[in-house]
Amino acid sequence: MMGHGIIMTIIIGFIVGIIAKMIMPGKDPAGFIMTALIGIVGSFLGTFIGRAIGHYGPDQGAGWLMSIFGALILLGIYHLMTRRSSVV
Repeated sequence: MMGHGIIMTIIIGFIVGIIAKMIMPGKDPAGFIMTALIGIVGSFLGTFIGRAIGHYGPDQGAGWLMSIFGALILLGIYHLMTRRSSVV
């Protein structure tokens, strides 16, 4: 069943990445893979933040809102990095 969990994480991460891209203003050159990665890592970041503030227990993962919040943070950092590299 390990493969099923990974596939679902990728699918949910991609959906979270798309939602974050729709919320975040500005042009985003990221493609499918970068969108999925931002969503997946954003979910992990949302879990970390949620556990740090006491919202989630040790065995709980982030919900949709915290996953989107984490993805928005990463997408903002991604925008800053790509904007700087295109200016220089």
